[in-house]
Amino acid sequence: MYLYRSAKQATGSVCEGLLGLFTMGQIQSSSSVLLIVAVCSRHAAAFCWTYERMTRYFGEVLLESETFSFTETDYYTRSMGTDLHKQFLAFAVLVDPATLPAIKIQTNLWETQYAEQSEHAEPRPLNLDPGYITQAKLVLASTKDHAHRIYLQKGIYAEVTLNFRKGAWRSFDWTYPDYRRSDFQHFFTLCRERLSHSL
Repeated sequence: MYLYRSAKQATGSVCEGLLGLFTMGQIQSSSSVLLIVAVCSRHAAAFCWTYERMTRYFGEVLLESETFSFTETDYYTRSMGTDLHKQFLAFAVLVDPATLPAIKIQTNLWETQYAEQSEHAEPRPLNLDPGYITQAKLVLASTKDHAHRIYLQKGIYAEVTLNFRKGAWRSFDWTYPDYRRSDFQHFFTLCRERLSHSL
């Protein structure tokens, strides 16, 4: 009995010592992030239509990129046509990253609405890809599962498309070719700088 008590006491002392060295991480609220939306279409009217709806829904546009020619893939040709262009909008009101699924669902709804009410021949005349920027990364929402994507809720996944290290954006094996472009990344850097002034 004496030996048993001594071993138990010794074990307790070791555990107490370990608890002093290793403390559990504290759960904290997430920081607000900078919402961005990529708008892609071959129709100028689609960009105007989208801008009007998004500013009503998300508020003032903080930064607006030039309209880039989207030539990195022909994946969208059958559904969207040729001569596609892409533009990024970043919004002044910061958002909770947990709202990304709701935002993706809303942008998908706008895509459907525009396709139904426009008279364009393409089945998908407008493509909207929302995401957000933090100091460390660019995250995009997706409706498609993959090995590098994490399920959020309501059928929406998230992927880290770029991360920011040593003063530059770094891509991954899965990063879309257009997001590797220096002109895209220059705009993302401007977004990141504006975010740092807002936090």
